[in-house]
Amino acid sequence: MGLSLYFFAFVHIVFCFLLFHLIAVTASIQPLCHDDERSALLQFKDSLTLNKSASIDPSAYPKTASWKLEKENGDCCSWEGIKCNEDTGHVFSLDLASSFLYGSIHSDSTLFQLVHLEWLSLADNHFNHSKIPSEILNLSRLSHLNLSLSALSGNVLSHIPQLSKLVLLNLSNNSFSGTIPSSIGNLTKLLYLDLSVNNFFGELPASLGSIGVLEQLDVNTNNFSGQVPSSLGNLTQLKCLALSQNNFSVQHSRSMSFLARQTKLAWLDLQDINLIGDIPSWLMNLAQLTYLFFDNNKLTGPIPYWLGNLNQLALLSLKSNQITGHIPSQIWNLTHLTVLDLSSNNLSLHTSTSVTVLPKLVFIGLGSCNLNKFPNFLQSQDQLELLDLSSNNIAGQIPKWLLNVSTGSLEYLNVSYNLLTGFDQHPVVLPWIRLSILDLRFNKLQGPLPIPPVSTSHYLLSSNRLTGEISPWICKLNNLYSLDLSTNDLSGVLPECLGNKFHGIIPQTFVSATNLRMIDLSHNLLQGRIPRSLANCELLEFLDLGNNQITDIFPSWLETLPELKVLILQSNRFHGVIGEPETHFAFPKLHIIDLSHNRFTGKLPSKYFHCWNAIAIVNASQLTYMQDRPRDSPTYNHSLRYIYDFSITITNKGIEMEYRKVSNILKSIILSNNRFEGEIPAAITFLKGLNCLNLSNNNLQGGIPSSLGNLTALESLDLSNNMLSDNHLSGPIPVGKQFDTFENSSFDGNPGLCGKPLSKKCESSETSLNEDHQDSESPIQFGWKIVVIGYASGFIIGMMVGQIFTKRKHEWLAKTFGVQLKRSKRQRRQRN
Repeated sequence: MGLSLYFFAFVHIVFCFLLFHLIAVTASIQPLCHDDERSALLQFKDSLTLNKSASIDPSAYPKTASWKLEKENGDCCSWEGIKCNEDTGHVFSLDLASSFLYGSIHSDSTLFQLVHLEWLSLADNHFNHSKIPSEILNLSRLSHLNLSLSALSGNVLSHIPQLSKLVLLNLSNNSFSGTIPSSIGNLTKLLYLDLSVNNFFGELPASLGSIGVLEQLDVNTNNFSGQVPSSLGNLTQLKCLALSQNNFSVQHSRSMSFLARQTKLAWLDLQDINLIGDIPSWLMNLAQLTYLFFDNNKLTGPIPYWLGNLNQLALLSLKSNQITGHIPSQIWNLTHLTVLDLSSNNLSLHTSTSVTVLPKLVFIGLGSCNLNKFPNFLQSQDQLELLDLSSNNIAGQIPKWLLNVSTGSLEYLNVSYNLLTGFDQHPVVLPWIRLSILDLRFNKLQGPLPIPPVSTSHYLLSSNRLTGEISPWICKLNNLYSLDLSTNDLSGVLPECLGNKFHGIIPQTFVSATNLRMIDLSHNLLQGRIPRSLANCELLEFLDLGNNQITDIFPSWLETLPELKVLILQSNRFHGVIGEPETHFAFPKLHIIDLSHNRFTGKLPSKYFHCWNAIAIVNASQLTYMQDRPRDSPTYNHSLRYIYDFSITITNKGIEMEYRKVSNILKSIILSNNRFEGEIPAAITFLKGLNCLNLSNNNLQGGIPSSLGNLTALESLDLSNNMLSDNHLSGPIPVGKQFDTFENSSFDGNPGLCGKPLSKKCESSETSLNEDHQDSESPIQFGWKIVVIGYASGFIIGMMVGQIFTKRKHEWLAKTFGVQLKRSKRQRRQRN
């Protein structure tokens, strides 16, 4: 009896436990996702492809790859990037940011069937410049919409203001265009609005001021114009306001006093918006201000002492204005300050300060500030990551104490464009263990090369007076991207390890094949051969070894480098015949090749002309420049990014053209001053994108191919001082300084020519055509369209673009390409 009671009691306990567990499990079961939503998600997935290049976030991964219909994975509520309502099972959140998605979004996309969505993020994908259709209004419950960095276009703002429940709207970094409609003010719940880095234009609507709860407004880098509306003063909850890089009408800094009401502002970005006047006193009201950007305006007057009262400031950037006077000592009271950029103003710095505790700065920008010595306060800085003292008047030696500043943190050091003569100690082993960018260009540094740490990615010491050899220690710089030692007095041979891959414990590494982009060793006294190991530098884009004493044959083994765009070997002792390429893809991306002033023989390398596909394309794309943008340099905002522009010098008809920027549309072949013979091959007309061709001062014979007329992009042609035959040219002789100096005999044998200096006058139609060419402003069409041949002397006189420019053409060229014209000098330049 007792046992049976115990047994029933035990069964009762077990039953209660199981019942309680069943109730708990049942309560925790969530409803499965709805079939129609599962189907819509899968169809949306199938309408796109996965492409790793579609996302730039290094942590990106394909979230939709896990979406499947199998029983164990058929519940879409468990899929990556999806959240469902626990009560209804409807999908309310879809986060596919950085998911490698590529393709177009059309009006019939099943995405717009997910009508219960409250949160949608498709950021950092590539939607092939799709326009967001009006069907987005089907998602009327949306509170968060993030479409940033997704290659979208069109004026999506014509629809979105109707999504009245939006709290967050991020459309930044796309190609949106059009104006902001006044209906934007209907989004009265909006806390976060980011329209930055797009193509919006027109005026900012006053209705923005009616979104009283707005905490962040970012419209930087657009084309907005007109006045900044005073209604923004109503946004008293703002914590972040960014209006930078727009075309607002010039206005006095005091006219924006309405911002004094934004007492919660922590981030204020007013860069490059055409402000004039003093640094405005209304800033004193912004006691919470942490980041202040006033760069690239026309602010004048001194830095006010009261800026030192904004004691929350961590970043103060007044770069590129017209500010004058001393840097007030009160600035050093800002104990939270980590970034200070006062570059490109007319400032002076007190040599000492009474402040006993200085802020620990991370970024100091004092470039172009009229400094004549290294600031003493640097001695107390032990956390610096970036130091810019470029373009000052700092003379003498680099002091020993500077080598002890921030040795464990400094990543960027720029003291270029000063008057520095050397270091206090030799040999110089730079102590900054994290240094990435070292820029000492355009000084008067003497002695051997300073030895940088192995972390260095940009080693820039051009235009100094450095001597000695390039030691094999340079082969230890595994992270090097750019090497510029040009215009020095370096001698000896190039290290054979230059370009070698890593070989175990032997320190034979110059770069891995994935790093080096640029080498400029021009204008030195280097001898010997080009190291064959450079063929390992698979991402090399720019190689300039010109104006040295290198003795070698043509480096055909470089033809396999897939990214090489610029190859300059001019003014050396290269010799021999340039043979045929080994493949049909030799130098596939080459834009510029200069082999002039060497001792090459044989025929012109016609087989290579068929391989240079990049020169064969008439480039009508957007103007860009060859430059290096370090991936890992300290960047506190977009205005502080370090960009290194590649530069070259091309000589034609006794004039040197220095291109401080090398554009993607500049395509040149310079083979002058060699010993090439034979005829000009017709294959050269394959290179239809060619801008400049110089074959002068060789032994070329035969006729000039009539097909040269098909090179419609050609702006400069020099075939002079060869043994070319008469081609019976006709038409008007171009008017300009160069042709005005030619004698009549220069045009003998060409009865079809007319115009000065000949007595034969041109017909009116021919004269007007000539005048049209002179006035052209197009980078493709301006300049000469005719070359002339001298019958008696047997050489062509080619006209170089730039020699007959009007003043406005030269200004256009200098602005667009960074070009300077100067007299050609075969001897070494005079030292500064």
